[in-house]
Amino acid sequence: MTFKRAVDRPIILGIVGDSASGKTTIASGIVEILGDENVVTICCDDYHRLDRAARAEAGFSALDPRANYIDILEQHLRLLRFRKPILKPVYNHNTGKCDVPELIEPRPYVIVEGLLGYSTRVLRDVFDVKVYLEPEEELRIRWKLQRDCAMRGYTRDGVLAQLQRRKGDSANFVQPQRTFADIVVRFYPPAGRIDEVGAKLNVGTFCGRRCRILICLHY
Repeated sequence: MTFKRAVDRPIILGIVGDSASGKTTIASGIVEILGDENVVTICCDDYHRLDRAARAEAGFSALDPRANYIDILEQHLRLLRFRKPILKPVYNHNTGKCDVPELIEPRPYVIVEGLLGYSTRVLRDVFDVKVYLEPEEELRIRWKLQRDCAMRGYTRDGVLAQLQRRKGDSANFVQPQRTFADIVVRFYPPAGRIDEVGAKLNVGTFCGRRCRILICLHY
């Protein structure tokens, strides 16, 4: 598929939201549309400054900017914007530790998905489009339980305890970024189907400061 581009530098799309809000799923869908050869995907989790054990010892969650290399993320996104390669860190969710960094070459499109993508003015200025994902909280909890128990080896009680510990950091660090988004996407179950967590969810899209229009799409 060929897309007509209005600029000759990489176009950078941000996808921000709380843990298990659908960021990786949305990013993967966009990559499928644009073509893997045209897209670089950056996960902000790779910029954790503290590994899992160090965060627990320090009393920080991954949502706290102090537990992340925000300054390095800023630098790397600016480099990609100017078509320069980066040596990106890699965080391993299975081990909770950092793996060997990987070389990332710029491509026509860069997707940045994570918890803190709009947390500084420098980061916000890098993006061409900023999306914020805001599923209903009960739905997000179900998604997080499904993902963390099936893919990351957590227990149900462990996931619920983590959600409780992170409530304050979510309110202080993640949710305020909503105001900077160009588009806010909200997922919610259809009436009478509160157990729906997949393809038959409803999607509400709010276009922020640029247009202030509410659109509801029903699937």
